[in-house]
Amino acid sequence: MNEKENPQATLLINVIAGISAAGGLLFGYDTGIISAALLQITPQFHLDIGGQQIVTSAIIAGALVGCMGAAPLSDCCGRRRTVMVAATIFIIGTLVAALADSTRMLTVARFVLGLAVGAASQIVPLYISELAPAHRRGRLVGLFQFAVVSGILVSYIAGYLLRHESWRLMFGLGIIPAVILLLGMAFLPNSPRWLAMRGDFDGARTVLRRVRSSHRTAEHELQSIIDAHDRQAPWSELARPWIRPALVAAVGVALLCQLSGINAVLYYAPTIFSGAGFGEGSALLTSVAVGVAIIVATLFGNWAVEVIGRRALLLWFLPGASLCLLVLAELFHMQAMGTSHPWLMVAALLGYAVLNVGSLSVTIWIIGAEVFPLSVRGKGMGLVAAAHWAADLLISLTTLSMVQSFGAGGTFLLFGLINALAFLFVLRFVPETRGLSLEAIEGRLREGTFLRTASGHRLGRAR
Repeated sequence: MNEKENPQATLLINVIAGISAAGGLLFGYDTGIISAALLQITPQFHLDIGGQQIVTSAIIAGALVGCMGAAPLSDCCGRRRTVMVAATIFIIGTLVAALADSTRMLTVARFVLGLAVGAASQIVPLYISELAPAHRRGRLVGLFQFAVVSGILVSYIAGYLLRHESWRLMFGLGIIPAVILLLGMAFLPNSPRWLAMRGDFDGARTVLRRVRSSHRTAEHELQSIIDAHDRQAPWSELARPWIRPALVAAVGVALLCQLSGINAVLYYAPTIFSGAGFGEGSALLTSVAVGVAIIVATLFGNWAVEVIGRRALLLWFLPGASLCLLVLAELFHMQAMGTSHPWLMVAALLGYAVLNVGSLSVTIWIIGAEVFPLSVRGKGMGLVAAAHWAADLLISLTTLSMVQSFGAGGTFLLFGLINALAFLFVLRFVPETRGLSLEAIEGRLREGTFLRTASGHRLGRAR
């Protein structure tokens, strides 16, 4: 439905999305701050390449565990309470990281932070999607990714400004959004679809009346939820043939989001560019430029998912991302041969960051949060987050080793080819879901028409 919302409902939805997205801010800050902190931690703790990758990857390993643990917790205790648990873990992990006096303690703290990051990545987009009206769902869920890249940019700026201060302060600043998230979530409503799944239809009605334009609109949506009502299903339900297209689309996008190389750039850009002849300050400023670029890309992507659609955005941007990486690979190869074009490298890197983040990184959480049926939505989103973090762990553990073995040029060439593969995957397996209610998407799964757009036919809008 495209009925205009009243100001009170619009304000409440915006507050819900804004406070929830603070989890994305933490996600971005805690994963991004390591790029600057490594420049201080490495000499202090005498880390080799393996040690750097372990410290960096500890948060990813924790996230992989956290996202899977959050799935059953969110189904049992609710989306809102699970976010509050994640915020509490954020606070604990931040304090331990800031006080770490050894590599082991820092690695453990980063793992604990990862538990919270993984839980937030699973539950926050899901919580927002289940409260948002269909015609604003993409933009509001996309706010989570905007918060992620904002956190990354803040971490880069903090890293640059604190480059002559202690890395402990860099980590400690993460406690601020964690406290905001914990306190803010205490006043927000539960997901109406989670309440319905628990059989509390009166509670679901109460929430919907607060966040929809009228009682009539709320009743219409509640009836749709009841008509499609599913009770909580086991993990094995995800293997059912009628759900499989959603699983392939959502998990495939999640894997390719990381395997296409974006976090290799976000984590290791200062290290790679320092090795390419940039000074430490210049390398950190390059990361700040990347942070600004991905903010712009995310703003555009959040607008585009509702105007041109999720699938179209991916198909428009991914070829350009692949081309930028192929150019960057050639520039690094030319540098190895004695011809240096450092600012062309920066331009190619920024172009890639804009095109990749503005497509894959924007749509991963939207697609994952909307394609699964209610009975397995929490578990499905858990698998999406797990795929994202498993691929991220692989990339974070191998990027510096690949650069050492194949050179930066060979590494970026590989990522360029994966971006091209991502284009082909979207073309075949990802349908358009713009404007469809969650219940309409579930209906198309049951009818076997979910992939109609992916095979070249127009997917109609929900009635």
